Order: sequence, then structure tokens, then C-alpha cells
Amino acid sequence: MTKIIESNNRIQNYEMQFHSLNIIKPILKAIKEEGYSVPTPIQEQCIPIVLKGTDVLGCAQTGTGKTAAFAIPILQLLETNRTYEDKRKVKALIVTPTRELAIQIGESFAAYGRHTGIKHAVIFGGVKQHSQVKSLKSGVDVIVATPGRLLDLMNQGYLNLRSVEYFVLDEADRMLDMGFIHDVKKMLAVLPKKRQSLFFSATMPKEIVTLSSTILDDPTHISVTPVSSTVEIVKQCVYFVDKGNKSKLLLEVLKDNNIHTALVFTRTKYGADKLVKILHKNKIIAEAIHGNKSQNARQRALANFKAKTTRVLLATDIAARGIDIDDMEYVINYEIPNISETYVHRIGRTARAGAEGTAISFCDATEKPFLRDIEKLIKKKIEIIEDHPFPLIDHDAVIPVKQPRGRKKTDQEKNRSHENTSKKKWRRVMNKSR
Repeated sequence: MTKIIESNNRIQNYEMQFHSLNIIKPILKAIKEEGYSVPTPIQEQCIPIVLKGTDVLGCAQTGTGKTAAFAIPILQLLETNRTYEDKRKVKALIVTPTRELAIQIGESFAAYGRHTGIKHAVIFGGVKQHSQVKSLKSGVDVIVATPGRLLDLMNQGYLNLRSVEYFVLDEADRMLDMGFIHDVKKMLAVLPKKRQSLFFSATMPKEIVTLSSTILDDPTHISVTPVSSTVEIVKQCVYFVDKGNKSKLLLEVLKDNNIHTALVFTRTKYGADKLVKILHKNKIIAEAIHGNKSQNARQRALANFKAKTTRVLLATDIAARGIDIDDMEYVINYEIPNISETYVHRIGRTARAGAEGTAISFCDATEKPFLRDIEKLIKKKIEIIEDHPFPLIDHDAVIPVKQPRGRKKTDQEKNRSHENTSKKKWRRVMNKSR
């Protein structure tokens, strides 16, 4: 029977310290060097359970300290149970949907495990595989990977998963959204049946619950926030504006000198690149990060944004969960997503680890139904900002619907087509007579 542990989403007033969780000294030292002393709710609940060897089904939003909740106990289990063999075998596998998130999880393993002998490798596509293959050949204990490159290297014979004892599937709902479900099933088919599995997702739709049941064995269910709820301390507001004036409104909002950096979400890659050009023309340093960018370009843009040399980072939703910046105060929804949960993930990029944050949304007439769905999901009315220079004028705009191929023509269209055909025949006759 599944055991359930619930906690609210406030993470400020916890008296428990990391040393109370029976963490070994090398990892405790690294945690202290990272500047942490008080665990978040998911860390407090998850770390002891993982150390006991129990499977976990975790429902937690991004920004709650989830990575440390599984990285710390896995590092400890690997360190305390190490056998010094000539060649290391992969004992832990962490699978995540995006390259950025894989890199950041790898950085967490490096930080918390710096005083242990545990070695890790990060595997993802979009770059040449040489350095990744070299790391695997030298032997690693932990692999953090995206599904595509992982399966590719397995098929080439560079790694096998027969020795995996700890398996983590992170951001499972996003994995499902991005179509990785079949890749996950291929991995599960080659993983040892006897293993400890940890399954994390920000939302728990039926498909995710079904998938988790095929992976986990009598798991403890840890929920640190209500499903699909927004972080309470995020200040949310919305501007109603015509679609054609959104870029002008963005420039107006960015006149506020208090917005040192802002993460701006667009619906498409083309939209992100177009906005970058507009911002550059107005002397605002901006870069875009999306699936069409090379991995090096994406990492460079993210590094510049973290260093605050880039003021505005334009991103599509595929990159949303891979961006983890502790002091990012502003997220701007240039276009409101048509999936309510996506809004939750977007604004989860701010107010990280208990810090304050602001989420600004631009809503045109066609997006009003999306806004209503979001407010219904989060059970909260979002504050409307009415005092701005580009108020909504076209209140009756509708989303254009493309006619499907093979549809029946209307009588008017048939008559017009017949007229055009007749005119062409008449021209041909006249040309011949000349």
C-alpha cells in the first residue's frame, strides 16, 4: 500500500538542520560550503526515505530543492556501499527531459559529492559524443542523461545499465509532453528489476500515475505542494493588450530599472528570435534559448543571463524546466500558454527556494479563455494592470481556424470556381481564333 507524506509549500520556517538527517560528513561538509543549512520540505521528507531504500513517488514543483532531495541520499548510498573494483560500473541513472536540466543536475552531483570518491557523467544530444564516450570509458558511478543520447550510446555498445541500483525519473510529466514515453519504456526494459526507483513530477495526471505504477514498488508518496499550485510568494499580474502591441508593451515594461533581468516566454522559436531583434534595435541586450539553437549557444546564452551580462532571455517552454537561477525575480509571459500547467511551470522559474518573484503576463483577446483556465487551476484571480499605454481595443478577436484539407466547398466557392474555369476556356478559344 502506498504510504503518503504531505507538507505545505512554505519552506521558510523549518528548524531541522541537514545534520539531523544522518548525512555523512563528506557530504555535510559540501552542503555547508554551498551555503545551505536548513533543508526544504521535500529534502526533509525524501532524504531519510531514500536512505532506507524505499521507492519514492514525489509530487513537487520546480524550485523546491528536489534535485538535492535525491542527489544527496544517492551520493551517500554510493559512497558508503562502494566496492573498489578495477573498473567502475554505472550504479545510478538519472533521466531528465532537457539538456539544461541534465547539466544542472550534474552540477549538483559535482557540488554535493566533491568530498567523496563518486564520479559522474552527463550525457545529452546536440553535441559531439566524443567527450561523453571518453568519460564512460574511464568509468563512472552516476549517469545523468536525456533519453535520446542515452539510448544511442547504449545501441553503440558504449554503456549498459545492468549494474544500476538507483534509478531516478525526473520531470516525468514534461517527459510525457515531449514524447519520450517510448524511450523511457526502452530503458525500463534493460534496467535490473531489483533496484530502488525515484519518480518525480510537478503534476500528476492519470498518465503519469499509470507510468509510475510500472516503475515503482510500494512507494512512499511525497507531496510538498498541492498539485499544479503556484508558489504563493510569486506576485502575479496581467496586462490586457492587443497582439500587435505586445512588443511595444514589453519595451514599456522593461523601462523599469528595477527589472535587472527578465525571463520572457514565447510560444514559438520564431517568436523568440523575432523579439530578440526588436530588443536589440532598442538597445536591450537579449538572447534566445530554444530547440533550434546548438547546445553551445544555449549554454552560452544561459551563462550570460546568469552573469547578468544579458538582460533578457527569450525562451520557449521546452527550455523552461532547465533554467534554474536562484535570484531571478521576473518572468514575463509574452504569450499565455494554452495549457494551464505550463503557466505553473513558467512562473516556477522565479521565487526559487523561498525568494520573492514577479510573474507578468500579456493577454490578448484570443488568450482570455487560457487565462480563465489558469485562474481556475490555481484557484486565484490574477491582478489586472489597467494603467498602461497600450490597453486592449479589439475585444472580439477570434483565433483563426484553418480549414481542413478535403472539406466540401460552399455553393459560393463552387460558383466562383466555375466562373474562373469558364473564363480560362474563353481565353483559350479567343487565343486560337487569333
